[in-house]
Amino acid sequence: MLTMRQLRYLDALARCQHFGRAAKECAVSQPALSMQIRELEEFLGIELFERRPGAPVLTEVGIEIAQRAGAILSATRDLVDLAHHRTKVLSGTLRLGVIPTLAPYLLPHVLPRLQHEHPDLLLDLLETQTKILLAELAHGALDVLLMALPVDTPELETLHVLTDRFLLAVPVDDPLPDNARVTPSDVEVRKLILLEEGHCLRDQALDYCTKARSRVNASLGATSLATIMEMVACGYGVTLVPEVAIDVELRDHRVKLLRFAEPQPSRSVGLVWRRTSPRKLDFISLGKMVGALHAPVTSVARGRQISTA
Repeated sequence: MLTMRQLRYLDALARCQHFGRAAKECAVSQPALSMQIRELEEFLGIELFERRPGAPVLTEVGIEIAQRAGAILSATRDLVDLAHHRTKVLSGTLRLGVIPTLAPYLLPHVLPRLQHEHPDLLLDLLETQTKILLAELAHGALDVLLMALPVDTPELETLHVLTDRFLLAVPVDDPLPDNARVTPSDVEVRKLILLEEGHCLRDQALDYCTKARSRVNASLGATSLATIMEMVACGYGVTLVPEVAIDVELRDHRVKLLRFAEPQPSRSVGLVWRRTSPRKLDFISLGKMVGALHAPVTSVARGRQISTA
């Protein structure tokens, strides 16, 4: 007889591609997981994995069955969510994924408010790159994502929360005046320092400064804005900084921030969830809270004057 336990083990093994790691994720012994996978194969009358040294490999039919198992597990979690959360908004467990260029800057404002206004909410948090977050959301390990939009996936629903403008961070002795309105050509004649491959902020910066793309070393990049800002302070180049990060990252008087000429480059920040999720009201409430707590930079950040117009 097919069981939900077998489907969970199959889903874990398909994602981990390693019996030991899958067993650890499922909190069972490796022999117990292997036995359940074998019993599932016997019940279905097919081989789901090729047994060979190294990582287990899904067979052709195993790939389709693993995908269907993931969909069943996701639908099951949605069913439980519907039962548990239909009477009270933002209660129970909420598994939130956030990209690294938003988490350190928005969460310090959002988390205390959530804890104060929704004490029955238990928040599980994952901070990582967009590609990983979307995969975790698809198979049900996460409920909702806070990330840069758009996301062109029919199975997902999105909600715009705020518009995050970019500024140019340059060394304080850069010849550009403090009140300058910079253009892509101003960036293209300077060395542009970016986050490593995989960060959407890198792609957004290159989309704006298209001519700088060929001069950016694709094999190099920092993993945090803090590192990049230190490099800018030391005169190694310039970078685009999202407005939400200014209060945290503008802490060095060796750096100055400049506004771009209109239309200013920006990114849309929002929430993403599965269309089948029954917790849409939760996500809308969370989105309103994030949007209300974000105040665009108007005059001063960390004691530094910034042009507002």
